[in-house]
Amino acid sequence: MIVHNAEIGRRLKPRYSAGDIRDLLALLIARGTLDFKPLPSGLYPAANLDATAAARSGYGNVWVRDNIYVALAYEVAGDTAAARSVVAALAAFYRKHRGRFAAIVKGEADPARPMNRPHVRFDGVNLAENPETWAQAQNDALGYFLWAYCRMASKGQLAPDRELLALFALYFQRIRYWEDEDSGHWEEARKVEASSIGAVVAGLRALRDFAMGGARVFCEFEDRALTPDLLDELVGAGERALAEILPAECVQPVQARRHDAALLFLAYPLDVAGEAMGRGIVDDVLAKLQGDYGIRRYPGDSYWTADYKDKLPPGRLTAEYSERQSERDALARQGEEAQWCIFDPIVSVIAGRRYRRSRDPGDLDQQVRHLNRSLGQITGEGPHAAFRCPEAYYLEHGRYVPNDQTPLLWTQANLWLALSAMANSASA
Repeated sequence: MIVHNAEIGRRLKPRYSAGDIRDLLALLIARGTLDFKPLPSGLYPAANLDATAAARSGYGNVWVRDNIYVALAYEVAGDTAAARSVVAALAAFYRKHRGRFAAIVKGEADPARPMNRPHVRFDGVNLAENPETWAQAQNDALGYFLWAYCRMASKGQLAPDRELLALFALYFQRIRYWEDEDSGHWEEARKVEASSIGAVVAGLRALRDFAMGGARVFCEFEDRALTPDLLDELVGAGERALAEILPAECVQPVQARRHDAALLFLAYPLDVAGEAMGRGIVDDVLAKLQGDYGIRRYPGDSYWTADYKDKLPPGRLTAEYSERQSERDALARQGEEAQWCIFDPIVSVIAGRRYRRSRDPGDLDQQVRHLNRSLGQITGEGPHAAFRCPEAYYLEHGRYVPNDQTPLLWTQANLWLALSAMANSASA
């Protein structure tokens, strides 16, 4: 196992006690590894970078998906107020820009044009949309928000905006999300993706659970009512699509993709894969995508491919390529994909959840192994500050180094989730 930080390396163990996890958390908090610095809105930029790097890369913007993982990490750690602040701020953004939903629901805007869709990457300081063209067609991000919002509303942690909830559901109906081509987790060429469909299913299930026990018409937008029957219909359409696509990410003839690490999120945190399928997804990812430094997103991924900064000018490293992905893909070779740091913590959480049900030592072994891999990915001495969580390691002149998006808050959140899960297993 590769460990980049010597002080972390001395604390890795084959088994952890609850006290061990408390000590690790204390160390990481003291060294700033788990620093989450909110914007005035209560939202978080994608990466904690200096102003110049944030502006150049775009990682000073807010991504809905990343913020949901930050909120989840706070929630699991017991800080409900911090989690609520994130979800409430996202809701404020969508209330401010609800016209995007309404125009598509009413047939006044064409969802085939991604910039017409509700935005999922935006200026988090002002809760403002960015004018630049971006791959805004990301159903997974909207599904994550709906999932988190409804779960909090169900617990009485925020007052629901019922018209906004209706707009989300009616929007998913209008675009026929179960067969809609979107850019998904990786913001790339549009296709019908199981990981996006699954996120919407999770959101609609959470909305249905929240609506149960309410009036026959739970909420409405203008003359369009959101009823339990409609929610059942929408959830069922997504479930049937997943049954046809999984365990693949996409089965369309040209865009087909058998293996994609985004499918892990259907096992956790979204809980839409089911026990057997979830285990199969984990096994697939570890067999086909796991590397020594992290886990690849999918075979042939060209984002941060080998010598990426030699192949593209600085202004194009994190540019939007969804409409011309073949240009970037031409720079990549199989086996030279970046190895990401957001996945090992999720594998660890999934294994820990299985262990607490099964008491199978093999599940605990897997939980520990992937927590240790996650901890091993924390930076040591090098081009970035020590004790930071990278987005990914990529090949630069023959050696793997952290990419420029270090530290990435999504990685931090997932690591925190894995540590919380290990504390639960150690105390069980």
